[in-house]
Amino acid sequence: MDYKNAGVDIEAGYKSVELMKEHIKKTMRPEVLGGIGGFSGAFSMEKFKDMEKPTLVSGTDGVGTKLKLAFLMDKHDTVGIDCVAMCVNDIACAGGEPLFFLDYIACGKNYPEKIATIVKGVAEGCSQAGAALIGGETAEMPGFYPEDEYDLAGFAVGVVDEKDLITGADLKPGDVLIGMASSGVHSNGFSLVRKVFEMTKESLDTYYEALGCTLGEALIAPTKIYVKALKAIKDAGVTVKACSHITGGGFYENIPRMLPEGVRAVVKKDSYEVPAIFKLLAAKGNIDEQMMYNTYNMGLGMILAVDPADVEKTMEAIRAAGETPYVVGNTEAGEKGVTLC
Repeated sequence: MDYKNAGVDIEAGYKSVELMKEHIKKTMRPEVLGGIGGFSGAFSMEKFKDMEKPTLVSGTDGVGTKLKLAFLMDKHDTVGIDCVAMCVNDIACAGGEPLFFLDYIACGKNYPEKIATIVKGVAEGCSQAGAALIGGETAEMPGFYPEDEYDLAGFAVGVVDEKDLITGADLKPGDVLIGMASSGVHSNGFSLVRKVFEMTKESLDTYYEALGCTLGEALIAPTKIYVKALKAIKDAGVTVKACSHITGGGFYENIPRMLPEGVRAVVKKDSYEVPAIFKLLAAKGNIDEQMMYNTYNMGLGMILAVDPADVEKTMEAIRAAGETPYVVGNTEAGEKGVTLC
């Protein structure tokens, strides 16, 4: 008896690392010290010594049951983007610059080419965020996961000068809410998606005119990464007063997280076009509007608040970064929370 007979192939692990190296190299930053394969990842803080009060911000998350879709479609090159996005978007909406990322893949059987494809997506997400992929772990766990399945999670660290933290403390009635378009469902609410739509190859391969693609293609679309857009706003000289990453819990849970006491957000539902995938989901699943806005991003992956005088400058910066902005509402005096009208 040996480890391979027990279900763990050490040689496959070595091959996975070799295959993923080319993708990891593309994410490197000057601050990264050492190479790939050490026991830990080292990152120099020399660049941040000129900050008045350098402050670390961090985020950790996974892809959730969206992975079930990847298994069914046998498509593994974009879920890594989702994993990175869920972490770095949280850092960015606090005003932070993502510095580095580490991933964790647990699988029933290590297929090196599949693992390398997953990591290719992680590296792409890191490149979009400007973060270095400085480490990770692939755990082969036979008997715990089915051979063709895996889980994927990650952890990111960023930095911001304390004075530039986005806290919502200076938010006041009359500030303007700007939303940035999502790419679809992103990585939340897939347990409900999988109840509404039949999770079969035939169902996922069905083309919908309203979507302009197959159901599977619409659902697997990777989560938008908003790091560059938020940096562009800052570089334009605009102070973002508050920011909310619209993830699990949708509008009703996430928008209040950026508000101080005594300030209420008012979002106008007709200020932008809700993407077809959400309309299809609501119709097929007979899901009421309140539940949709309490579960999904409904087409807005990030919502931020700025002074009215900064609206045009903010919109221009977002467009220049390649994202689509909408003026979606404003803040008013009232009980902390959100009103959709």
